Amino acid sequence: MVYKSLSGRRYLIVMDDMWSIEAWNKLKLFFPNNNNESRIVLTTRLSNLALRISGSRGLRMNFLEEKKSWDLFCKIVFGEGGGCPPELEEIGKTIAKNCKGLPLSVIVIGGLLAKSGKARDYWEYIAENLSSIVNLEENCVRILYMSYKELPIHLKSCFLYMGVYPEDRRIRASRLRKLWVAEGLLKPISGKSLEEVAEEYTKDLIDRNLMMIDRLGCKGKIKFCKMHDLLRDLCLRETKKERFFCGPELGQDISSVQRRIAVLDQRTSKKKYDFSKVLHLAPLARSWTCDFEKAAPLASFRLLRVLNHYGTEYPIEVIFKQANLRYLACSLDVSLIYRFPSCMHLLWNLQTLIVKHDGGILNAPIEIWKMHQLKHVDVSSLRLPDPPIATGDLFVLPNLQKMCNIINLKFSEQVVERIPNIKKLTLNYHHHYYDADDDLSSPQYCFENLGCLQKLEYLDCRFLGNVRRRYLVKGLSMLHSLNKLSLENSHLQWEDITTKIGSLPLLQVLKLGYHSVTGPMWETYDGQFSCMKFLQINNIHDLEYWTVAESSHFPCLKRLGLVGLSKLKEIPSSFGEIQTLELIELTFCSDSAVISAKEIAEQQEEFGNQDFRVQVYIHGGKRNSELKSLASHNFRVF
Repeated sequence: MVYKSLSGRRYLIVMDDMWSIEAWNKLKLFFPNNNNESRIVLTTRLSNLALRISGSRGLRMNFLEEKKSWDLFCKIVFGEGGGCPPELEEIGKTIAKNCKGLPLSVIVIGGLLAKSGKARDYWEYIAENLSSIVNLEENCVRILYMSYKELPIHLKSCFLYMGVYPEDRRIRASRLRKLWVAEGLLKPISGKSLEEVAEEYTKDLIDRNLMMIDRLGCKGKIKFCKMHDLLRDLCLRETKKERFFCGPELGQDISSVQRRIAVLDQRTSKKKYDFSKVLHLAPLARSWTCDFEKAAPLASFRLLRVLNHYGTEYPIEVIFKQANLRYLACSLDVSLIYRFPSCMHLLWNLQTLIVKHDGGILNAPIEIWKMHQLKHVDVSSLRLPDPPIATGDLFVLPNLQKMCNIINLKFSEQVVERIPNIKKLTLNYHHHYYDADDDLSSPQYCFENLGCLQKLEYLDCRFLGNVRRRYLVKGLSMLHSLNKLSLENSHLQWEDITTKIGSLPLLQVLKLGYHSVTGPMWETYDGQFSCMKFLQINNIHDLEYWTVAESSHFPCLKRLGLVGLSKLKEIPSSFGEIQTLELIELTFCSDSAVISAKEIAEQQEEFGNQDFRVQVYIHGGKRNSELKSLASHNFRVF
C-alpha cells in the first residue's frame, strides 16, 4: 500500500530515531525511486549507522551554541516573535546556558516555564534544580534510556563506570581505558590488545553520543572526554539500580558484598561517612575510587585491584601490602629523596603505576625489573636502577609500554634489551642528580642505543647540562617507528633537524623547545618531514632565517605553532601552498613574522582553503595597533 501510494509521486519521508541497519534494509523496499528528486531524511543517535546509510551525505548535529540555545528557549517559553521580559532575561540566559547545548533539555525546561507564571523566584528555583527537574520528565527519561538500553552488554559496564567521575569532570581518555582494563570490563578480541579494544569501546560510545569529545591531541586522537549532565544522571540511576558501584553520592550504605566503592565528593552526599568505621564492612571490595581528601583505611581491603585516589598522601609502606593491585594511582608521602620498598615486586599483578609526590625523586629498587605485568609507569620523578646482569627472561619487562618522568636513564644494552616493547618515553636529564663525576656528554649514557627501541612511538627529552650531540643524533635518526618527538635544551644544529630527524618516515609531531636547536638559519628541503602534521618551535631565540629549498615541503602539515621567535624575519611563503594546512599560531613573535603569516592567509584564501586561519597573540602597546588593524575572518589578533 505504501509503495503504490508513493509510485509516480514526489515525496518527502522523515524517519526519526533509526537504531539498526536491518530496520532500514527492510523499510527502504517500500519507497520507490521515481527519479523526481524525492527525499528520505533519517535521524539516528548512532554515527556509524548514519555513515553506513548515507555515506558522505550525513550531517552530524552538534550541541547548540549559547545564542541558539537562548533563541530556542525564548521560542518555547514565549512563542514565535515573543520576547523575554527584561527582569527575567539574566536568569533565563543562565537556564538556557545550563542546558549545555542539548535541545531536549531546552525543550523540557522551556515547556515547563511556558505553562508557569513569570515569577522570578520560580525561575531561580528552576535554574538551581535544572538536572533533577529534567530527569523527572517521563518522556525525557524514556528518550535517554533508549540509548542505554540499546547498548551491547560489554559497553553497558564501560558506560556505567564513567559514573565514578564527578560532574563536569574532564576525563583523560587514556586513564579511563586503563581503568577499564584493570577492572576486567573488556571483552577480548582475537588479535588485539586490551588497550586497542578499550580504544574501540571509547569510539563506539562517542559514536552513540553517550560520551563527548572534550579535546583532541596533536595527532587527532581523543585526549579528553566528558559526559553530559543528563547522561551522567542516567548513568548514576542505572548504577544504583544494578549496584554497579556503591557510594555516598548514590545515597547507598556500604555493604559487605560491594565490589566497587566510589566517593566523589562528600559535600554532595546525603549521608556523611566516617571511613575508618565504615569501610571495614566491605572487605571484599575490588575497587576504591575517591575524589575526597581523606585516606582510606587500606588495611580493611585484602582483594583490592584498583586504587584511584590522589586526594591525600598515603604512607608508602601501606600501599605495597596490596598484593592484588592491577591499577595504582595515588599520592605518596615521601621525603626529598626516597626509595620504593624492595618488596615492590610483590605487586606481581600491577599493570599501571601512577604516583604523584612533591619534591625530590623516587628511586626504584632493582626488583622493579621483575614486575613482568607492568605496562604503564608515570611517577613525578623516578630513577631506575641499572638492571642486574642476568640471562633469560627473569628481569625483562615484556609488557612495558610507557614510562614517564624518568631521571637520567642510561640506554645501556642491558636496559634496551629489557624494555623491548616500550612505546612512550618521557625523560629528564638533570645535572642536580648526576652521580659523582657523571657527565651527560660522556658516552656512558649510550644515546646511540635509542635506535634499538624499534617500537618507540613517542619520545620527550629534556636536558639540563651539556649533551654530546653526535651520540644523541645518531640514536634519534634510527628511531624509524617514532611519530612524536619533543626536545628541550638538546642544543642540536638545524642541519640535524633537517637531515636526521626530517627523514624519519613516520614522524607526525615535532616540538622543538627552549635551546633544543642552535643557529640563526634553518633550511628545509623537499622530501623531508613527509608525514609531519604538527610542528611547534618554542623560544629558540636565535632563529632569524627560515628558507625552503623546494616548494613541496611539509606536504601533510596541519598546524604550525611559533612561540617567542622575536628575531624570525618571516615564515616561508611556500606555506601558503600547503593544502592540508589548517592553523598557524604565533605567540609573541616578531612583527615581520606576523605580517608574513597574514600574506600566507591571503594566499590560502586564494587557493580556496576557507577553513584555514591564523591566530596571533601579541603584547599590549601602541606599536601593535597596526597588527590589530590586519584582522580579518581568517586572521585573528588577540
